[in-house]
Amino acid sequence: QVRLVETGGGLVQAGGSLRLSCAGSDDAFASYTTAWFRQAPGKEREFVAGLDWTGSVPFYTDSVKGRFTIFRDYANNTVDLQMTSLKPEDTAIYYCAADALVTVYPPVIMSGTSYDYWGQGTQVTVSS
Repeated sequence: QVRLVETGGGLVQAGGSLRLSCAGSDDAFASYTTAWFRQAPGKEREFVAGLDWTGSVPFYTDSVKGRFTIFRDYANNTVDLQMTSLKPEDTAIYYCAADALVTVYPPVIMSGTSYDYWGQGTQVTVSS
């Protein structure tokens, strides 16, 4: 059982940047497929970015391509999401998800049902 803890959320002005971190509770997390999802008030949860189990193949939803970067920090055993050029529509609770998936098939990576482990979420608020 892997526990995930997200940190790094907060309030930022439009155009600003934030970096979210997802920490895993054990060494196995370093080889898990990991993704970030978000849920805004009144909306369904949506995929934001994902990273395959090798840490070398990223996936992004179209609305964040060119602005967000997902990467693995092996020194700290985290998967981070660097968010730049933030927009008010990025406001949401951001959740980290992970699983022992061995695939680079986008529909699997981008589906919340593929992940057994979830963090508690961190709030990101972007003011206009």
